Order: sequence, then structure tokens, then C-alpha cells
Amino acid sequence: MNDRFFLLPQEKQLAIINAGYRVFSQNTYKKSPMSDIATEAGISKSLLFHYFQNKKELYLFLLQNAADTTLQYLNEYHCYEQAEFFETLTRGIKAKIHMMKKYPELTAFTLKCYYEKDEDVCTDVQKIIEKYSSFNDNAALYNLDPEQFIPGLDIKMMYYDMLWASEGYIWEKLQQNDIDVNEIENDFMKMIEFWKSIYLRKEGSNERN
Repeated sequence: MNDRFFLLPQEKQLAIINAGYRVFSQNTYKKSPMSDIATEAGISKSLLFHYFQNKKELYLFLLQNAADTTLQYLNEYHCYEQAEFFETLTRGIKAKIHMMKKYPELTAFTLKCYYEKDEDVCTDVQKIIEKYSSFNDNAALYNLDPEQFIPGLDIKMMYYDMLWASEGYIWEKLQQNDIDVNEIENDFMKMIEFWKSIYLRKEGSNERN
């Protein structure tokens, strides 16, 4: 990657990044031409190749950037400083909604990467994804107090239940042409309240495992 990319004005960097997210999120890796990304970004294809020597380099840069950007927003919302799990989850949703307003296609691109099977990028993609998605390394669970939850709860299964439901919901919404981030935020707030009613220990309960 040419470091001159980072010397570009932030507005131009953002245009290239969002163009990459958009094109890669709408096609497989193989069927995403660099020419389409350049056109979307408002630059020539030769200039895009000046910043990124090939499509793979751009693709992996975008995935790493998506991971770093997500972590940045989560930290800005103090998601990992909360002792109460659903407060962490609520802050995380608000952080990602804020992020989607600046990077509209980032979430769709990331989900698309999960299912990318092209041999040219698959191994590298999985290395990046596994680094950030492992249950045991998930920072949201570091300060988790099991006493918050109903007795006998399988916390790992609860985590995956919410993760898979969230991914399925987002994937369905992203199939729409016009994404309403405010609607997504409202729906997630409703889901969080539902999960709290199922998984949280009721006030005054003295039951133990």
C-alpha cells in the first residue's frame, strides 16, 4: 500500500473507503472490479492502483479498517468500561449506529466478508475476523458478573443467541435499498429489552446455581 493514501484529505480518503465498502458489499470479491470502485470514488482507476497495488491489498485494508473503526467507536462510547452487560450492549448498538451514518456500507461489507470463499483472500480474511470475533477474546465479557443473570444460564450460549439474531436482522435490513438507521436503532432497543426480560435475574431473587 502506498502511504500517500494517508496524505490525502480526509474527505477523499473517506470517499475511496466508502466506495470500496459499497462495491465489495454488493458483489463477491472476484466480481468486484477496481474500475467500479474508482468510479464510485470519483477517481481514475490508475490513481486507485497508485494507492493500492492490487484488489487484494485494497480488500484486506478495508476489512482491517472496518475492524479498527468499529473498535474505535466502541471505545469512544465506553462500551468496555461497563459492569452491566446490557448497558455495554446498548452502548455498542449506539456506537455502531453512529458509525453507520459515516460509513453506510461498512456493516454490509463486513458481513459479506464472513461468507467470502475466494481462495485468494479467504485465509487472510478469516485471520482478521477471528482476531476480533472470538468469544474468549470478546472485551464485552471481561467484566461480566454472572450474578446479573438467571441461575444456571449458559452465558456463552446467550452471547451467541444474541449475536446470531443480530447478524440475521442486520443482513435482512441490508437487503433493502434504503437503510433507515433510526429504525434499526429502535428495533435493537426493543430486542435488548426483550433479552433483558429473558436473561436477567429478577430483582429480589435470591436463587443460586
